[in-house]
Amino acid sequence: MKLDISYMRYMTADDFKVLQAVEQGSKNHEVVPTTLIHQLSGMRSMSGTNRSISDLAKLKLIAKLRNAKYDGYRLTYNGIDYLALHSMLNRDTVYSIGGSIGVGKESDIYKVSDKNGVEKVMKIHRLGRTSFHTVRNNRDYLKKISKNGVNWMVLSRLAANKEYQFITMLYAKGFNVPEPFDNSRHIIIMELIKGFPMRRLRKHKNLPQLYNNLMKFIVKLGCSGLIHCDFNEFNIMIKDEDEIDPNDPEEVGFVVIDFPQSISIQHKDAEYYFKRDVDCIRRFFKKKLKYEPKDDPSMLDTDGFGEGYRYAYPDFHRDIERTDNLDELVQASGYSKKHPGDRDLEDAMEDMRNTEETDEDHIEKEEEVEGKEESSDGDDYYYSESEEEESDDGYNSQDEENERIIEALSSGVGNLKMDKMGNYILED
Repeated sequence: MKLDISYMRYMTADDFKVLQAVEQGSKNHEVVPTTLIHQLSGMRSMSGTNRSISDLAKLKLIAKLRNAKYDGYRLTYNGIDYLALHSMLNRDTVYSIGGSIGVGKESDIYKVSDKNGVEKVMKIHRLGRTSFHTVRNNRDYLKKISKNGVNWMVLSRLAANKEYQFITMLYAKGFNVPEPFDNSRHIIIMELIKGFPMRRLRKHKNLPQLYNNLMKFIVKLGCSGLIHCDFNEFNIMIKDEDEIDPNDPEEVGFVVIDFPQSISIQHKDAEYYFKRDVDCIRRFFKKKLKYEPKDDPSMLDTDGFGEGYRYAYPDFHRDIERTDNLDELVQASGYSKKHPGDRDLEDAMEDMRNTEETDEDHIEKEEEVEGKEESSDGDDYYYSESEEEESDDGYNSQDEENERIIEALSSGVGNLKMDKMGNYILED
């Protein structure tokens, strides 16, 4: 969905009180009764509450649920967008919002500025997005989620909060991640990386050094207690040449993004995910950059990987020795003392981690992305998938209807429409 904040300037303090009341009531109610909204808002008169409710409904910040048994409203994604941005505006971390610079699997990326004109990145988590790329792989999981009645807005908020914890901790520890600035609900504000995704890289002045630095990042992260779980060319930003300090011995020339799926090295599948991260880098360097180092027993240096070192790539059992407890500090998935309250979020993240692409899927995505690059202005800093649509209620659990919608999305069939609630429907 598109971010539309054009009406925010016209909203009153009472409107935001009522909107916050709907959000607060949503913690225990799928549809928040109108009387409860009035009580939680602290408004003096019911007529004032009803007036604000009417205005918010017209702006599609709240909505009624079909066939509800009582008079009430639920929060929409537009509504939670307004609440998050309102909080950030009050904290002066955001002053103006620019255009979209990317669409991820479960997020939207925008360029924003603070009151001093400093450009930053705003990442909006939107778990539950409908895409013909992911519905095909995740259908069994989606049926389970639908039965459990999971609130995707709640999960989006948890995912954003978890990622903010990750990058705040990693940035403080000196890892090459974007500097975090603020977090409200499902939105994160972070540093804008002046560069391009590694998927666009076709030549580099020192490939062995880049390869070595990437592998050492995986090992350093692992020794600190964490595994990225999605460490690939789509989540690595290569800095522009003029952004690299040649006098900084710690400069590696890249920044790693997208951490909500990260797990602890105590996770039962830690070795599998570690190897998958390593294999993603090896595959990209082999296919796109024609660089494939081999183990060299004649070399004694084991402090790096690739050309000039003994080992070509890291091994979980050989190279991971715990030196820090970041997984404990951020309560990463798989850590033995993980909070049980994050069970639904963990189910969502687990499914995202387990969605592996075949070679055909990978080629299809590459061709699609490269096709978009030819028509873009070169200003998108993040991986942009196919144009994805979503509904406020999440996924449709009916398999047959899903199949028809997926076919319509991929083929551009003209009878695909969207109803007033934001759900896809196929007209006969």
